[in-house]
Amino acid sequence: MRIQTFDTTLRDGTQGEAVSFSVDDKLIIAQKLDELGIDYIEGGWPNSNPKDKEFFKRAQDVKFKHARLTAFGSTRFAKNTVEQDPNVRALLDAETPAISIFGKSWDLHVRRALGIDEGQNLKLIGETVKYLKDHGREVVYDAEHFFDGYNANAEFALRTLEAAKKAGADVLCLCDTNGGNLTHRIVEVVSEVRKRFDGVIGIHTHNDCDVAVANTMAAVEAGCTHVQGCINGYGERCGNANLVSIIANLELKLGHTTIGKENLQTLSTAARYIAELANLPMRNDQPYVGHSAFAHKGGVHVSAVLKDSSTYEHVKPETIGNRQRVLLSDLSGRGNVLYKLKQHGLAERLDADARRQLLERIKDLEHQGYELEAAEGTFELLVREALHPGWSVFDVVNYDVTTRLVGGTTATVTLRIQDSVHTASATGQGPMNALDLCLRQCLSNVYPQVKDVRLTDYKVRVLEPKKGTAAKVRVLVEWSDHRRSWATVGVSDNVIEASWGALVDAIRLELMRLTEQDENVDKVVEDYCWGV
Repeated sequence: MRIQTFDTTLRDGTQGEAVSFSVDDKLIIAQKLDELGIDYIEGGWPNSNPKDKEFFKRAQDVKFKHARLTAFGSTRFAKNTVEQDPNVRALLDAETPAISIFGKSWDLHVRRALGIDEGQNLKLIGETVKYLKDHGREVVYDAEHFFDGYNANAEFALRTLEAAKKAGADVLCLCDTNGGNLTHRIVEVVSEVRKRFDGVIGIHTHNDCDVAVANTMAAVEAGCTHVQGCINGYGERCGNANLVSIIANLELKLGHTTIGKENLQTLSTAARYIAELANLPMRNDQPYVGHSAFAHKGGVHVSAVLKDSSTYEHVKPETIGNRQRVLLSDLSGRGNVLYKLKQHGLAERLDADARRQLLERIKDLEHQGYELEAAEGTFELLVREALHPGWSVFDVVNYDVTTRLVGGTTATVTLRIQDSVHTASATGQGPMNALDLCLRQCLSNVYPQVKDVRLTDYKVRVLEPKKGTAAKVRVLVEWSDHRRSWATVGVSDNVIEASWGALVDAIRLELMRLTEQDENVDKVVEDYCWGV
């Protein structure tokens, strides 16, 4: 069955805390949603703020290939005639092919919020819908608080739908505006509405009970053929139904058609793209499109996935543009290491004993608190060292760092490089900077490329808080050589020692890369640093 998709990221989504889009952002997102194959893109409320008004004005110059841009607003105010209502006029001035208007379905809101009687409310709905239809617009009628209204006064809630339908509304969308209804009740109410009304019935749910996606799916099975939601579940309070999950579920689990199988393969990219513009981190555990959605860590899981991915994956990740990942940690089995080496043609270069030693080294580091999932640079270094046992581009002989109340921080570092000893001293802006300067001075004569590696982020986490200032810490440091980024990790009960370990590993890794260009080793860590 064909199910209409209605995205409200640019309207309802922006009501979420920390979500804010510029006009340019909204125009770019609208075009991305159009490329994805969304049917309706609700761009905002043209009479509520200058930003949305400008968006609709500029959007008139955008040619959408598939989607119907939709303006959002309310029924006319009780004090105005429909012809003179500024909100209704703004909706028409937006010049969108479709308009979404909401009306009151809950008698409590009619009396308390609007201060009118039920008959007057029905007139607001009917007159507004008819006026917009008379002006050639497709009208999606959002029955606000429909489920709460139905629970309180079912007869009146149904009469509001009758008023919109009689006036010509193309879609009757049932809204769980407060997000407080559970799935069984959604099914009961939608089923009753479906018996009484033909045509397109829609569903709009919020996630206040953490069942918005489930409620939407159940509503479709009960007869809805129009679904509303936001990309990544953005929205007010706890968010709207996550349209990404809804689309994937409808296509892959129920066999309906939404954006189509070909567009479904771009779903992960679109979700991450919009998250970037929202300047919000994507949830790693977000179903279908999250970084961890098809990540396998436990040894038993990995062993089974190597034989048949369906053992621990409910769909093929490629169908929604994601990918399988295997994580290495203290929970790893031999299969994890073998998977990553075999995946990129490295398995034959390490015999069974070498692979076992690599695995034991990884488990030991994780036991110490290294957390290699986040430190793809440290993992790559381990692989390179396993491939070339006994080979090192340099060795640390000694290092010393002193911080004084007056005079700053001074460090001295001694390295053995190619059978010669090099020592350097430097004063820096704190211990990390002073040690970094010394390390580079020692290496620069032999390896001038070290000047290209720079620090981009530095994080310290206390691992044993009950020990107070004597606690072990983990230092995660991100680096860049202007071509790519990677992270290394150090662990110690001395924060300087932990930082020094991460620093040395980062520089040693870059020099090993430069000394032996090996694309297979580069690829074996893709699962750690991959992202869109």
